[in-house]
Amino acid sequence: MLDATQIYKSFGQLPILRGVDLSVDRGEIVSIVGASGAGKSTLLHIVGTLDRPDNGRVVIDGIDVNALSEKKMSLFRNKHIGFVFQFHHLLPEFTALENVCIPAFINRVEKKEAEARGMELLERLGVEHRAQHKPSEMSGGEQQRVSVARALVNNPSLILADEPSGNLDSENAASLHQLFFDLRASLGQTFIIVTHNEELASISDRTVHMRDGQIL
Repeated sequence: MLDATQIYKSFGQLPILRGVDLSVDRGEIVSIVGASGAGKSTLLHIVGTLDRPDNGRVVIDGIDVNALSEKKMSLFRNKHIGFVFQFHHLLPEFTALENVCIPAFINRVEKKEAEARGMELLERLGVEHRAQHKPSEMSGGEQQRVSVARALVNNPSLILADEPSGNLDSENAASLHQLFFDLRASLGQTFIIVTHNEELASISDRTVHMRDGQIL
């Protein structure tokens, strides 16, 4: 469901990605590991259409995303890709449910339908009791589950996670990792996860190792 071919990216004179090829099957959970500066997050941002490569091609669900205009790429991203980051990026002035519903509102889903979907996801993730709480009133593990619900609200086919358990203690990290597999089993999503967590990498379907802007 994903084919990234000969991806090159530099920032100024500094090459970050040097001809990366990555293919991921539908429903697969792939971990990308490597030292800091290996190019993992840059690759994830390009695959997620948050950035464009200098050269190369990214095809998701049969669509060449880099051939899209900025507006169409933004619409594609909102509908087809969900993001989970190390820092939850929840908006502090909104409740958990409101944070979860934001991508659905952008996708022009009716408020009642979006909130029903949001509550369904919060319940599935075990944080429905926090629906009307703001991020400052939630633990780190709860905030991360809310951010996962937000990533899922438009039912995207691809979930991209950048160090999703980086700020969690070992118990919450293990719970989050299991959650990804449960979601794959029940919803069929594909996951690409950048991680330093050896346990998560070891239980993924496949681990991709990066070094100096290349896949080994």
